[in-house]
Amino acid sequence: MELLTFIETARAQGASDLHLEPGLPAAVRIRGSLRMLGTPLPRKMLLEAAQEIVGPENWPRFLERRSYDLSKTIAGIRCRINVLQSSRGVGMAIRLLSSFQATLEKLNLHPELKRFIAHTNGLILISGPTGSGKSSTMAAMIQEINLVEARHIVTIESPIEYQFRPHRAYIRQREVGRDTPSFEQALIDAMREDPDVLMVGEMRDPETMRLTLNAAETGHLVLATTHSATASEALQRVVSAFPSEIQNSVCAQLADCVVAVISQRLVFRPELKIQVPECEVLVPTHSIKSFIRRNEFFKIMSVMETGAEHGMWTYARYRTWLDNRKSWYLPGSKVEEEPPVDTVEAEDIKPLTLRLDPAPVASSGRPKPAPANPPTNANSIRPAERALEIEPVEGGLEAIISKLRAKP
Repeated sequence: MELLTFIETARAQGASDLHLEPGLPAAVRIRGSLRMLGTPLPRKMLLEAAQEIVGPENWPRFLERRSYDLSKTIAGIRCRINVLQSSRGVGMAIRLLSSFQATLEKLNLHPELKRFIAHTNGLILISGPTGSGKSSTMAAMIQEINLVEARHIVTIESPIEYQFRPHRAYIRQREVGRDTPSFEQALIDAMREDPDVLMVGEMRDPETMRLTLNAAETGHLVLATTHSATASEALQRVVSAFPSEIQNSVCAQLADCVVAVISQRLVFRPELKIQVPECEVLVPTHSIKSFIRRNEFFKIMSVMETGAEHGMWTYARYRTWLDNRKSWYLPGSKVEEEPPVDTVEAEDIKPLTLRLDPAPVASSGRPKPAPANPPTNANSIRPAERALEIEPVEGGLEAIISKLRAKP
């Protein structure tokens, strides 16, 4: 299959995106620049490749909408694929995703971002232009929770980009179009699924935004993305999506639930030969919340410039931190082995309490009633009525029996 060859070539060249269009050469995006590969692609070859990827059961959907989104692992590479109809025929835009389980450290993000996921409720908004790594940052924050906390995480994505491997967390991933008809329905369902953390792939419309804000207000930690160039624009974008008559209430709701806004863009660092995220971080202090409630987003930037002590970062201050950074994670470096899915930590194992207390039987065959004042002294309890503490030991059942026989 030609598509497999193109994807392998794109990965080998360090590309982030691959574009296939009938009548044009394949194009790859490397460090932000577009480069052409080979000769123009035949229309029939791309049509057959698209039909194979979409599948016969979903092809009618593509014909109806003239586009189809999916994620797929091809040649060991996780890809997010948009199959589209253009004036030349059926083409594809393919995003090549990272092959490792992203963490903040592996994405070279500031370690202070971990403090936001310690919250049990509220909204963490991640913004930036298309291709700025928003999904990777959100996946890294989910992975940080997964590695250290036993929380129930529900992700709602279109399509699923990163497949999480559960460690400490209990993770459900739902894909819009395959597992649920829409973001709205999935968010309504999530309220009945006992989640601790919700991940919303993208807030695209007012209804999705409304349900996301409601979830953040009702005791859930919600991570969501939106498109904007700065942190203040991200908040303004959410508010402006609603009708003017309810924007004041949305501002109040947003001010009450926002935990942080992280706006980012990718910057190529020649000395490392990689792109790293450059961030702007907004933390809701009292003055910031006041500006949000009054719909005065233009005043936020002045507070961020003097808000370093509250953990705020402007792009300029963050760039200085990147310039002074000494330790970097480079793709291809040795990665520590991940623990298996069913790993159980030693501190999680608790002694098993086994009660052996068969009800005494009278001569009539009926159980005797329990005494009105049961003995409280452990020595006065018959051996058959004692609670036996059985701790996990090596050796299986025989070792447990031996330990019980050794008891007086």
